[in-house]
Amino acid sequence: MTDSLLRRKIIVAKKQEGPALARTLGWPHLVALGVGAIVGTGILTLIGVGADKAGPAVILSFAVAGLICACAALAYAEMATMIPASGSAYTYSYVVIGELIAWIVGWSLILEYSLVVSAVAVGWSGYAAPLLEASLGVPMALMQGPELGGIVNLPAIAIIAIVAGMLLFGTRESATVNAILVIVKIIALGVFVAVALPAFDAANLEPFSPYGFAKHIGPDGVERGVMAAAAIIFFAFYGFDAIATAAEEAKDPDRDLKIGIVGSMFVCVLIYIAVAVAAVGAISYSKFANSPEPLALILRDLGSPTAAYYLGVSAVIALPTVILAFFYGQSRIFFTMARDGLLPKSLAALSPRGTPVRITIFTALVVAVLAGFIPLDELAALANAGTLAAFTAVSVCMLIMRRRAPDAPRTFRTPLPWVVGGIAVLGCIYLFASLPAQTQLWFGIWNVGGLAVYFLYARRNAVAR
Repeated sequence: MTDSLLRRKIIVAKKQEGPALARTLGWPHLVALGVGAIVGTGILTLIGVGADKAGPAVILSFAVAGLICACAALAYAEMATMIPASGSAYTYSYVVIGELIAWIVGWSLILEYSLVVSAVAVGWSGYAAPLLEASLGVPMALMQGPELGGIVNLPAIAIIAIVAGMLLFGTRESATVNAILVIVKIIALGVFVAVALPAFDAANLEPFSPYGFAKHIGPDGVERGVMAAAAIIFFAFYGFDAIATAAEEAKDPDRDLKIGIVGSMFVCVLIYIAVAVAAVGAISYSKFANSPEPLALILRDLGSPTAAYYLGVSAVIALPTVILAFFYGQSRIFFTMARDGLLPKSLAALSPRGTPVRITIFTALVVAVLAGFIPLDELAALANAGTLAAFTAVSVCMLIMRRRAPDAPRTFRTPLPWVVGGIAVLGCIYLFASLPAQTQLWFGIWNVGGLAVYFLYARRNAVAR
């Protein structure tokens, strides 16, 4: 039994049995896919949540989360070029560690991607609903979930359907649209930095760390500290792992994957630090802490309503890139697990264009239900928990392969692997410990349910190759 639980998948000569995805993506598409996934709701909203938990030291929270993610990204880049198959952390764990761990990682990725797609769709709906009410007279009851007194969040369901349609039409075509919208987001953040940075006042940084470094419960019952903020802000950094799910669709995986993963992460760390410094230095953090639109609020406070309006419109136009990137990753995780027999294999059917039609439609239905009806405010941090589990697994896989097969071909080699891998593993564990206790509990419940599915269905139907 132990052998079957730890049986490893074998991928020979970069060939994958079963349905094969079409190779249509170059490294510019992958960089744009990563930046599209990373730059989104996190930087547009979570800087306010982070400032409430850490004060001006939210800058340090961004740096800590960015460092841990950068180390994990380097591990991803090495593993992606060694194992250029769809499935990301799930596939690496299956090949290196074994089936049971791979299932837990895949189950965690399903949690991460489902919640991110649904949460961003709801966030996008929050921007779009006032416009739809004013221009078309759509009642708010049809644009809010039951938790807000509405019936169903139709705009959130609609944007998920549109993105699903783009992915069904073709991966390359949807990636090209994504690249264009990513440019819109980058310009909007550039405008923010250009307006806010000249207003920088060092007095706004005092006191720099009013709540200390480690997570703790404040007198008001709120968890605060630099690490408490970093554990939430971490949401703003991940997304590059969606690139690894595109391994089978990259034209030149050995070159394109490492450029896409490392390049997108490097670009986004620079953008985030610049935005965080400009935001905290422009006005007192207490003015935008916990604001649903902190960057726009800062611009209005600085007397630039036009720039604030442009930022808001850009968010409405470009936030679907986050939905697209994570929807893409979610459908590819489902596709790979179905191809391996851990989920019904009928879901792995491909269209003549080389896209996984059934799994894309199934994914759309799942995330649309979440976005349309289920409250996500208490569960959103679960996405972080799932991601931290996946990042830890990939970093451990990289270290195992350095010991097990030190001379195996690697077109990308992580520098100082034991230092980088150690920072990624220990950092992810510390961030997980810094998450709210309720989030940790729900993550445990999710995985208990996942183990039940594994032993009742997946283990009996799995086909390790």
